[in-house]
Amino acid sequence: MSEPSRKAHLVLIGGGTCSGKTTIAKAIGRRIAKLKTVIISHDNYYRDLAHLDLSERAEVNFDHPDSIDREYLVQDLKKMMAGEAVNVPDYDFSTHSRNEGKLCIAGADVIILEGIFALFYPDLLELSNLKIYLDSDSDIRLARRLQRDILERGRNVESVLNQYLETVKPSHQAFIEPTKKNADIIVPGEKEFDRVLYMLNGYLQHVIGSG
Repeated sequence: MSEPSRKAHLVLIGGGTCSGKTTIAKAIGRRIAKLKTVIISHDNYYRDLAHLDLSERAEVNFDHPDSIDREYLVQDLKKMMAGEAVNVPDYDFSTHSRNEGKLCIAGADVIILEGIFALFYPDLLELSNLKIYLDSDSDIRLARRLQRDILERGRNVESVLNQYLETVKPSHQAFIEPTKKNADIIVPGEKEFDRVLYMLNGYLQHVIGSG
């Protein structure tokens, strides 16, 4: 059976942890407000670890590409791009379990997928129309991660720093930094953010217009 014809355009936004991927995704969405644009994170598609004991779940390396349920993610993206209704799952980072989500996507014109591995998987790259990499300073990213994990995920400073040194930083160097070569556009951190957004908007409109 042949796949449904593609209706939506897919924009991928990759980069290191807390590099500003969600911020720029929302900014792009505002600049193409005339189109029905949805933003999803591949964090919603972490593998469900509910079958493991809590102690075992804590030992899983969530900064490795295998931690994402890539097959499930690609399957849902293909449906979204064909205009079909999809319920995006929710992921509970306190229990490392994946649950049925409340966000239903259907009939989108543009889908923006952001995540540290957004530019890693070949099948995602093949589906995409535009690939963006955020090249943010590592010290800034660490400071943001500390704030996020402490305030939003109930972590303490020691556990965040240990995780950063043991898995986040090595995984960034091994898996994420190399994906920069897959990008159509590399955004240089916080520099000239408004000008970069203007350029992205023009490029995106061109891609969509010629797609």
